[in-house]
Amino acid sequence: MEVITASLGSSLVCVLECQGLLVHKALNKSKTLGSTTPKKPVLSVSARKIKDNAADWHNLILKWESLNDGGFATANNIANMKISLLSKDKIELETSSLVSDENAGKICPEYNRELEMLCEELQVTLDSLTKIQMKMEKLSSTTKGVCELENYHYGEERKRPPLFHTWPTARFYEVSCQLSNMYRRELRLKRTIVEELAHCTDRDLTLSYLSMWLHQPYLEGHSRLLLESMLLETGHRAL
Repeated sequence: MEVITASLGSSLVCVLECQGLLVHKALNKSKTLGSTTPKKPVLSVSARKIKDNAADWHNLILKWESLNDGGFATANNIANMKISLLSKDKIELETSSLVSDENAGKICPEYNRELEMLCEELQVTLDSLTKIQMKMEKLSSTTKGVCELENYHYGEERKRPPLFHTWPTARFYEVSCQLSNMYRRELRLKRTIVEELAHCTDRDLTLSYLSMWLHQPYLEGHSRLLLESMLLETGHRAL
């Protein structure tokens, strides 16, 4: 009787061990099956890239505005110097029909050195703005890549879940292109101002150049709205 009981106990242990092994294998199998979702990581990577791009847009625009303010201060100094010289020349022409070459020689070298330094400073600002604009173009390019990846992922399927709240992925590319175009045109204008400001001999045109640098006419009023909408959609701004 004792032998039978021991035998039954041993069999029960074996059964329980076998059941435990089967349950363990089943759990491992379910975990393995649950982790094989090849499509989801692509979308999560895309969402992360779009969110990072939105943050980069914000930071680049802040840097642009800071450089624009500094550039305006430099351009203002150049404009004031030019206007002062034009006014002085006008007074000299009104008081005397003949300007001494000797006196002109004393004024021009000092003036030219100071003006040259200011122009170099403004050129450095323009170079920095150019680098920022190139980075903006790159953001648009990477956003286009995310759109192409999504098109490859979904194919002809039109029903695509948004990466964040409501925007389709293509909307991020549209906004990036709109912003890039604005800043590209603004950069061209600033390049013209840098090239012409120091050589301008008309007071009104000099002031116009200065005003255009400050007010940035190619950055349309809704550019800020586009940026804030993108930050809101990607979660950088609270709903």
